[in-house]
Amino acid sequence: MNSIDPITLEIVFNALRSVTDETYVALMKSAYSTNIKERHDHSTAIMDPGGRLVAQSAGSLPIHIASMSGLMSALFEKFDGNIHEGDIFVSNDPHEAGGTHLPDINLAMPVFVNGEIHSFVCNIAHHADVGGMAPGSMAGGMSEIYQEGLRIPVIRLFRRGELVTDILDLLLLNVRVPLERRGDYFAQISACRLGERRLQEVILKHGKAALTAAYSDIISRTQRRMADGVESIRDGTYTFGDVMDGDGLGTFDVAIVVAVHVNGREITFDFSGTADQVKGNINVTLNATQAAVCYSLKALLDPEIPNNQGVLDAVQIVAPAGTLVNAVFPAPVAARANTCQRIIDVVLGALAEAFPERVVAAANGANTTAVFSGIDPRSGASYLYLETLGGGMGGRPMKDGKDGVQ
Repeated sequence: MNSIDPITLEIVFNALRSVTDETYVALMKSAYSTNIKERHDHSTAIMDPGGRLVAQSAGSLPIHIASMSGLMSALFEKFDGNIHEGDIFVSNDPHEAGGTHLPDINLAMPVFVNGEIHSFVCNIAHHADVGGMAPGSMAGGMSEIYQEGLRIPVIRLFRRGELVTDILDLLLLNVRVPLERRGDYFAQISACRLGERRLQEVILKHGKAALTAAYSDIISRTQRRMADGVESIRDGTYTFGDVMDGDGLGTFDVAIVVAVHVNGREITFDFSGTADQVKGNINVTLNATQAAVCYSLKALLDPEIPNNQGVLDAVQIVAPAGTLVNAVFPAPVAARANTCQRIIDVVLGALAEAFPERVVAAANGANTTAVFSGIDPRSGASYLYLETLGGGMGGRPMKDGKDGVQ
């Protein structure tokens, strides 16, 4: 495939990022729930026709990007050759559809040029409730994925531009505060359609061939920049470990252990010493572990490296199935963000020897969720408010840690 000149590449790449930023803001402003409007618990991205991440919005979250990449793999496995213009796909399941926990609802829409798939526009948003045994779908005490909410495989929400109303009815029947959920779904749908229009404008301006070449160049250049950074690390093995205090259901001191192997331009993160998955919902799926690892490494090597498939391709991960960091069905995973934060701390701890001037001390190591819910006595309708409580960052080599501001 032919490359394009660096100036055109930069122009196209910034146009793509502009599309993702605009859809991010549109989703935020259109959403009904405070969890999206105020907490900004959503992300937007553009994928190439093979499902590889090309560009994301500035506000996108690493763990969301993992979910969207997982969605694309599941989508092609189920619908390859059966994707049509105007389709919009929805999913959330961590075990069947590449998600990381059920409240994160993924949408993906193909962008066609001359009858062929050229790209996908995707977004993800954390819905304040997706059903399950407790309001907010995030409570402790859950011991299997079925208790956490409605599991959505990759299915069509729109077929050739027409809403599949039966699917939407099913989704809304299984959640608390369905009117708010409906508003959030349509905010995501609108963001997909806006992204499709804006991307068509970019294609019209620069040409299909230029964008196709740009997609490959963006990813390959990112991978080279990551490999260049890895090459600057002294060859060897760097190890570190920590524990999760407990899973909430009687298992304590759950170990997370990593050995980072560096050999020239290659780097491998081996979690073989990590504890088995637990009964409580602090388990993590493999793509969430990958997101935490890539985020940590990119932050150390060069925070300005764009986050796309090139970052993912530059890292090898060994995580035995059935462990805390590669949980398998029917493991509950609602509180996976707590463990992901600890994975980040463990990775940084391992690489502290290689980057003593860059690594910060461990952060607060938690991602606490509070849910306020009940029945409005005036109307008999359910109400629900979900909030995540942040925390401060660990101390820096020459400065205090950053404050936790929520």
